[in-house]
Amino acid sequence: MGPRAREICSLIILLQVLAESAENSEFYLAGDYLLGGLFTLHANVKGIVHLNFLQVPQCKEYEMKVLGYNLMQAMRFAVEEINNHSSLLPGVLLGYEVVDICYISNNVQPVLYFLAQRDYSLPIQEDYSHYVPRVMAVIGPDNSESTMTVAHFLSLFLLPQITYSAISDEVRDKQRFPAVLRTVPGADHQIEAMVQLMVYFRWNWIVVLVSSDDYGRYNSQLLNNRLAGRDICIAFQETLPMPQSNQAVTRWERRRLEAIVGKLQQSSARVVVLLSPDLVLHNFFREVLRQNFTGVVWIASESWAIDPTLHNLTELRHTGTFLGITTQSVPIPGFSEFRVRPAWAGPPAPNRTRRGATCNQECDRCLDTAVSFNNVLTLSGERVAYSVYSAVYAVAHALHRLLRCTQTTCSKGVVYPWQLLQEIWKVNFTLLGHQIFFDKQGDLLMGLEIVQWQWDPSQNPFRSIASYCPVLRQLRATGNVSWHTANNTIPVSMCSKDCQPGQKKKPVGIHPCCFECLDCLPGTFLNRTADEFDCQPCPNYEWSHRKDTSCFKRRLAFLEWHEAPTIMVALLSVLGFLSTLAILVIFRRHLHTPMVRSAGGPMCFLMLLPLLMAYAMVPMYVGQPTFFTCLCRQTFFTLCFTICISCITVRSFQIVCIFKMARRLPRAYSYWVRYHGPYVFVASFTVLKVVIVAGNVLATTANPTARPDPDDPKVMVLSCNYRKALLFNTSLDLLLSLAGFSFAYMGKELPTNYNEAKFITFCMTFYFTSSISLCTFMSVYEGVLVTILDFWVTVLNLLGISLGYFGPKCYMVLFYPERNTPVYFSSMIQGYTMGKD
Repeated sequence: MGPRAREICSLIILLQVLAESAENSEFYLAGDYLLGGLFTLHANVKGIVHLNFLQVPQCKEYEMKVLGYNLMQAMRFAVEEINNHSSLLPGVLLGYEVVDICYISNNVQPVLYFLAQRDYSLPIQEDYSHYVPRVMAVIGPDNSESTMTVAHFLSLFLLPQITYSAISDEVRDKQRFPAVLRTVPGADHQIEAMVQLMVYFRWNWIVVLVSSDDYGRYNSQLLNNRLAGRDICIAFQETLPMPQSNQAVTRWERRRLEAIVGKLQQSSARVVVLLSPDLVLHNFFREVLRQNFTGVVWIASESWAIDPTLHNLTELRHTGTFLGITTQSVPIPGFSEFRVRPAWAGPPAPNRTRRGATCNQECDRCLDTAVSFNNVLTLSGERVAYSVYSAVYAVAHALHRLLRCTQTTCSKGVVYPWQLLQEIWKVNFTLLGHQIFFDKQGDLLMGLEIVQWQWDPSQNPFRSIASYCPVLRQLRATGNVSWHTANNTIPVSMCSKDCQPGQKKKPVGIHPCCFECLDCLPGTFLNRTADEFDCQPCPNYEWSHRKDTSCFKRRLAFLEWHEAPTIMVALLSVLGFLSTLAILVIFRRHLHTPMVRSAGGPMCFLMLLPLLMAYAMVPMYVGQPTFFTCLCRQTFFTLCFTICISCITVRSFQIVCIFKMARRLPRAYSYWVRYHGPYVFVASFTVLKVVIVAGNVLATTANPTARPDPDDPKVMVLSCNYRKALLFNTSLDLLLSLAGFSFAYMGKELPTNYNEAKFITFCMTFYFTSSISLCTFMSVYEGVLVTILDFWVTVLNLLGISLGYFGPKCYMVLFYPERNTPVYFSSMIQGYTMGKD
C-alpha cells in the first residue's frame, strides 16, 4: 500500500502476537511505514495471538506524520523488546500489521476486520463468549471520537481496547464502554492543570479557540464549566474551520481565519487557549504569521502540545510564548536509536519468515523523515510514546497471566477476549520506575507536565516548567518560564487590574472579571473572602477609615473630670451644695420666725433635704456610665425635682387660699388645714411620680448605650439610654411648674412678705424652658454634648430652686432682721386688708 496523494489518511498497525508451538512458528508483518495509532490483541486456536496498532496520521503525497511514525516505532520497539529481551511470554512471539483508516472516516472497516475470523467472516451467534475473533484486544486509536466509534463495536464482544491518547471522560462510562481502558489522564485532569496554570499566573481574561469536531466541543464545554468557579472570564470563543482533505485553503476558510485573527488583534486578552487537533492549526498559524500577530501566550491542549511539525514553524517564536499540557516524560532506554534503525539492520529472529516487504520494513522515505526529526523527538522526551509502550506491556502481562506462563513455557489453548479483559484489569507491575495499574474507571493516572516551546537547537524543544499530579489534583512549578516580553516579565491578561486593598469591585458589562474599583467609605471595610463586590459595614462599636480592610474599636467618649465643662459644673454644684446647706442651717436657726414660716415652715426642709441629696449625687453624671449611675439619673434626680416643685406649687396655692379663698370657702380651707393638705398634695404627686418612673424603668433599660458621635464617627459616645423616658419623667414636673407659676401669678398683689411671684416665676420658668430645650436637643443630637447639657441643666435647675426661691428669704433674714418680726408682718397684712377694703 503506497502513499496517497492530497488526502488525510491514517494507518492501522496490527500487532500480531503469535503463540507459536515448537513445530509451527511464523512472524507476519503487514502494512506501510506510514503512521499508526490503534492496537489490537487476539489469540487463535493454534496459539497465534495478534496485537494491532491503529494510529491517526496526517499525510500528503510523499509526506507523513512524524508523531504517528514515532508511536508506531514505540510499538515495534516494545514488541521486539518483549520478544527478545524479556521474561514475558516465553514461547509466544509478537508481530504487527498496518492498515489505513484515513483519519476518522475509516474506523468501521478495520474494526470489522479485527472482529472477523480468519476467513473474514463474522458469524451471527446467540452467545459470543466462546467466539475467537481475528484479534483479542485493540490499543487505540489516538483521538476520542475514533476511540468511541471503535469501542461501540468492541465492547459488544468484551474485546479489550486500550487507548493511549483519547482523553474524553465519556470513555470512563463502563456501562457504555466496559472494555475500554487508557494509559493517559483524562480530559478532566488536562483541563484542571490548564486552569491551575492560569490561576498560578493570575490570568483571568482569556480567549478560547476550539475545533468544530467533538474534541473541541467537549473540551470547551469542560473548560467553561471549570472556569465558572475560578473567576476566570472568556473574552470570546471562536470555532476554527476544519481544513479540506487536500489541505487547500478555501475562500470561506481564509475569510474566517482572517476574522478570528483580526478579533484577536483587537482583544485585550493576552492568553489564547487552543483546544483543537493539530491538523486544524496549520492554516490558522500561517494566518497568524501573515498578520504579524504577536505578544500573547498560547496554551496548547495535549493534542498539539508536543507536535514537532508545528514546532518546525520556527517563525512562531515571534508570536509569543507557547505553553502546553502533555503527559509526563519517561525516557525509554534504547528507543531513540531504534527509531532511526532500518528494519533490516537488526538480526533476524530465529524461526521467523517474512511474507513480503511493507512500509514499516523498507520504506526509505519514512525512515528519512524520522531521521530528520529524531533530534527533536529525542530532546523532547518520550511522552506519548511511553503510553504506547506501557499499553503493549499491559497486554503482554495480562496475556502472560492468562496463559499461566512459567519462566520457560506458556500453556497452549484457546484465549477468549473477555478472559484477557479480566486479566488486564488486574495487571499491576513496574515499568521504567512507574507503577502500571488501572483504576475502577480504567485509567492509568500518569502525571502531566506543562511544557514551554523553545527553538534553540541545543535545548529541549519542549522544556518542562511545571508538573501536575492527578491523584492530588495539584500543580507544582518546577522551572522558570522564558517569557517573550520586555525584561522577561510575566504577561498580564486581565480585563481589569486587581483592586487595591479596601476597594470593592463594581461590575462593568456581563463579565465578572471586568470591573472598576471603588473605595470603601468610612465606616465600611472590604472582606475579600466574603464579598469582593460590596463593602461590609463595621459593627456598632467599631469604625474604619476610607479604603480600610478591617475595623478598629471606636474611642469611648463620656464626661470626664479633667474636662473644662465638667470642672465648671462641678464647681457650681459644690457652690449649690454649700449654699443649700447654709440655707438649711439658717432656716433651722430661724425656724419660728415669720420669714421662715411664710416660706413654708417645716415644708422648707422637705425641699432642702432632697436638694442637698441631689447636689451630692451630681458626680453620677461624670465618669463612664454604669447601670447604677444611669438608674440614679433616671430616677433620683427627677424624684427630687418633683418633691421640690410640688412643695413650691402647694406653697403658692396655700398663700393664694389664705388671702383670697379662705373667706369664700372657709369650710374647704378648714379641711385643707385640718388634714394637712400640703403634705397630702406633695405625697400624692410623689407617689404618682414614683409610678411613672418605675414604669419607665421597666419599659426601657437603664444600661448605658453607645452611639456614634455625629461630629466624629471614630468616637463612640457612651451615655445613659433614657431619652424616651425623659419626656415622660418630666411631664409631671412641667405640669406642676405651670401650676406653681399660675398660683404665683395669682398672688402677685399679696403683701410684699408673701408675694413670691417673681421668685417662683423665675424658678418655674427656668425649669420649664430648660427641660423642654433639653428634650428637644436630645431628640435631634446624640453626641457627648447631650450629657454635658443634661449635666448643666440639672445643676442649674437645682441652683434655681435653692438660690432663686430660698436665696431672697435668707437675704432678708440675714440683712433685714427688722422685717423678720411678727409686728412687721402684721402691719403688712393689715395694710393689704385695708387696701382691699
